[in-house]
Amino acid sequence: MRVNGTAVDVADGTTVAGLVAARTEGHGRVAVARNGDVVPRSTWETTTLAAGDVLEVLAPTAGG
Repeated sequence: MRVNGTAVDVADGTTVAGLVAARTEGHGRVAVARNGDVVPRSTWETTTLAAGDVLEVLAPTAGG
């Protein structure tokens, strides 16, 4: 699968919540898109990732 443009290996059964927890420091302000569709936070625990998925994990940044 690809996360933010980088090929990564994840264990079978990994959920969006598990991936976010493993790849970010806290995930209070993170959005996730899977294969071009936003994954609602309410489904992160039950959304299992699969080979070939393309994810974007996005966090807001401040600045101007």
